[in-house]
Amino acid sequence: MTIPIVFAVVTDPVSQGFVQNLAHPGGNITGFTDYDGPLAGKWLEMLTQVTPKVSRVFVVYNPATAPFAALMLRTIEDAARTLHVTVEPAPVHDAASIAALAFRKDGGLLILPDFFTMANRAHLLAAIAEARVPAVFWSRTFVDEGGLMSYSTDSAEQLRRAAGYIDRILKGAQAADLPVQNPTKFELAVNLKAAKALGVTIPPGLLATANDVIE
Repeated sequence: MTIPIVFAVVTDPVSQGFVQNLAHPGGNITGFTDYDGPLAGKWLEMLTQVTPKVSRVFVVYNPATAPFAALMLRTIEDAARTLHVTVEPAPVHDAASIAALAFRKDGGLLILPDFFTMANRAHLLAAIAEARVPAVFWSRTFVDEGGLMSYSTDSAEQLRRAAGYIDRILKGAQAADLPVQNPTKFELAVNLKAAKALGVTIPPGLLATANDVIE
């Protein structure tokens, strides 16, 4: 007997080989994604809205722990052409490579979803503070701890939705027939104290849409 699997908080399950496609996952697995490609373009757009204007963005991730980075980089590069921004990958994998971000003083930083970046967020935030450049993050946790701004999904909501799929499977539904669903609830957080320390201005339009503003 094959045991059905319902996942949550998974990025790009297609390219990672978990499912065949989102609408028809196939096999015995389905669930809920946390971050999709288009969201990466939103992060880049946010960086281009701050003043002084950001014209170069370094994309930070660990290739060993973010196998979906290639998908997001393609989306970011597509958005960069429209936004007239230069994008450059900035892979990190240890304390030394994170510390080197302090020398990236000629652009903003975009931190991709990655458990490595979360686990090393104190070092990341320290390097960014030393560089004195704007950065956008994938999790509200970074903003709570001093980061500038984040646009993130609601992991708790995904777990609740996953429970609904489990209930349906227990009542006879097949995992292969339940489409993988992208996130529907997002949260924008902005840290004005960080903005002041960095010497950047967050536009009123962006602030007006924020779910939480730290002053």
